[in-house]
Amino acid sequence: MLGTLIGALDVRQVKLGEGALVAEAEGHHAIREGLPVLTEVRVRYRLRIPAGTRETVERALSRHQEKCPTAATLAGAVAVSWTAEIEEESA
Repeated sequence: MLGTLIGALDVRQVKLGEGALVAEAEGHHAIREGLPVLTEVRVRYRLRIPAGTRETVERALSRHQEKCPTAATLAGAVAVSWTAEIEEESA
């Protein structure tokens, strides 16, 4: 999902500085028929965005999961969710 988000921001011409986008992923498992099975993936983004781009960034975030090939592959089998902490740089 990170690559899809980066692509969405690039298409929208939102340029992020070095270290301005961090993603942390966490997986949860359950035991099914004696096997550990991935049941959920949570992604947490931290973004430091240029002033005046919040609306554009929020739009990209709202659509990136539905455009992500990995999320589409997992759909129906693994719950995928994300959260984002956004810090807008001063103008």
